[in-house]
Amino acid sequence: MMKPYLPLLVLLGLGGSLGVQAQERIWRCGNEYTNNAADAQRRGCKVVEGGNVTVVQGTRPAGASTPSSTASPRPAGSGPRVDSPEQRARDSDARRVLEGELRRLEARQSELMKDYNNGEPEKQGSEARNYQKYLDRVAEMKAEIARNEADLASLRRELDRLPASR
Repeated sequence: MMKPYLPLLVLLGLGGSLGVQAQERIWRCGNEYTNNAADAQRRGCKVVEGGNVTVVQGTRPAGASTPSSTASPRPAGSGPRVDSPEQRARDSDARRVLEGELRRLEARQSELMKDYNNGEPEKQGSEARNYQKYLDRVAEMKAEIARNEADLASLRRELDRLPASR
């Protein structure tokens, strides 16, 4: 009864083996791969042993396709070039905003220093009974003063980078 299935099994066995083909030898030449034996021997490439090799070609960026293209002197991402009066107005606006922020931070710094009282701020309610709570608050105040000083220094550096206002 198995005789009608025998030709079917033979065909399936042959069909499965037809899909598998031996891969040619692959050589590695630095970062390149080739299956051209003459080229590989001429260049002194090494045979790749083991698994299959799949090479995916990369794409070139749109501007890099022509090597004779000239590079822009401006840094990437700097945006479109703006004429002088408009740029001066932007610089003036930026300076005004930064100076306002600097004044706000300086006022906050003086308030923090006044509350800190040279490391001996006044004790509050429950801190009279819990000295550790007082020490924690003093440490937090000191850290906040340090952060504020760092912010002030950063703003001053940013203002120094801007052109002087006219």
